[in-house]
Amino acid sequence: MKPLLTEEQIRQGIGQLAGKISARYRGETLIIVGILTGSIVLLADLIRRLDLPVRLGFAHASSYRGTARRPDELRLDTKWLPEIAGSHVLLVDDIFDSGRTLSAILGQLRTLEPRSLRSAVLLRKLGRQEVETQPDFVGFDIPDVFVVGYGLDYNGLFRNLPYIAAMESGDVEGEA
Repeated sequence: MKPLLTEEQIRQGIGQLAGKISARYRGETLIIVGILTGSIVLLADLIRRLDLPVRLGFAHASSYRGTARRPDELRLDTKWLPEIAGSHVLLVDDIFDSGRTLSAILGQLRTLEPRSLRSAVLLRKLGRQEVETQPDFVGFDIPDVFVVGYGLDYNGLFRNLPYIAAMESGDVEGEA
């Protein structure tokens, strides 16, 4: 695998992301909704760097299953959401790829009547968007490559890498 972002670059990027989010919501309580499972590592690091009161909730979204490198049908589960009506809500996800996941979950959350609704992603993959929606806060723009590490996986593996790597052909045993 080819390293794309180092552990130190990610740490600095999250610090900048946290600074922008803290400035935007200064003096407010923020409900952060993490998209499971990829956002867990980002979410843990991000909330520790925010300088404001935070509540947490979760939604589960799945469009990459097994060894897929391209998204399939999106499945959403929002049963772990707190009451968000009238609250400031920030949706946090690991990567903005086609944009279908972020757009779909934002649409569902809007029906719950939050006071404000914005989104933050660690990575925005350039050239893959299929929707008009764009994240409000972005850690890094990356090229159109399949990435793993720092919460992102391939067939359930590599989430624990402390850096982001681009998978190349032959990186997984049995793959041509």
